[in-house]
Amino acid sequence: MEIPGRILIGTMSAAVMFVSACGGEQTDAMPEAGSAEEAPAPSEAWPASSLQPDTTGAAIWTHLHENDYESWATWPEMGELYEGQEPHGAQLTTRLNDVAAEALAAGSSSFPEGSLIVKENYMPDGSLGALTTMYKVPGYNPEEGDWFYTKHLANGELDQMNGMSMEGRVPGCVGCHQSVADNDYVFTGELGR
Repeated sequence: MEIPGRILIGTMSAAVMFVSACGGEQTDAMPEAGSAEEAPAPSEAWPASSLQPDTTGAAIWTHLHENDYESWATWPEMGELYEGQEPHGAQLTTRLNDVAAEALAAGSSSFPEGSLIVKENYMPDGSLGALTTMYKVPGYNPEEGDWFYTKHLANGELDQMNGMSMEGRVPGCVGCHQSVADNDYVFTGELGR
């Protein structure tokens, strides 16, 4: 069966517009096994060149590397390779995507949706041990500031805690960061200055 050219071109144009609008990526969220929670709509705060990652450790890792996270701003006054403490590395570098960096520079007392904080965790010998992230997803976990946590080993694999992948509502991360709930669950520096 032959399809008339106008219909074929119209159908192809519609498909291209759909794929372009969706970024060609799946954006279904997987916040926690067994959860019926849906993915948040992409935020206008994210750069037009990239959709925000979904809530999976794999999506966060991909997003960081596709968006050259190592070129992102470091936390003001901290710079690179400042002294760390457990459970993070001996030395740390904390990087912020544009959304988070702009909020911090503006003196915001909390981070807006789409904020992504990346902590490079270095071993005593100076090698990268892990990347830990906090990703602000509206409605993801309102009781804990809507932060989605990950901990990736240097090779990109998710670290494990008690047999569970360290992504999402990681009990160790959530439990520790509760102590700074009045600072939007962030330890690195005081917000609202």
